[in-house]
Amino acid sequence: MDKLNIDKKLLEYNSIIKENDKLYHEAAKTFGLSDCAFWILYVLRESDAELTQSEICCTIYQPKQTVNSALKKLETNGYIELKQINNHRNKQIHLTQKGIKLASITVDRVMHIEQKSFSELENEEKEIFLKLFKKYTNILKNNMQILTKD
Repeated sequence: MDKLNIDKKLLEYNSIIKENDKLYHEAAKTFGLSDCAFWILYVLRESDAELTQSEICCTIYQPKQTVNSALKKLETNGYIELKQINNHRNKQIHLTQKGIKLASITVDRVMHIEQKSFSELENEEKEIFLKLFKKYTNILKNNMQILTKD
């Protein structure tokens, strides 16, 4: 494939990724949530266990300061509680009843839409999509390491 064709395909790919990001941003905005607060609620609902701030940062790929600010706001509004665990530096994040109610009318609805949308793909399409997206992401991650070596 020549460079011009690769450039066009990358432009299309990047446009799709940005559109996807915008869909989630608009959903968060519709619910009156910051993007980070939305994703925190999302991973708390998705997880079977209570998570620490570090675990959330690793899961949603956001800086610690951004996650900390969103957590403080969620805590102030009564949506989460921070529970002390063994070493006093780490705290587990726990959804309160108010937080569970908020999640049920926000991120749970988005998750349902995601499940419905994904189920509309054929089984083979799902497998191909995930396999290729993961492959490209791993290749990109490996090649991006060049930036940190300079």
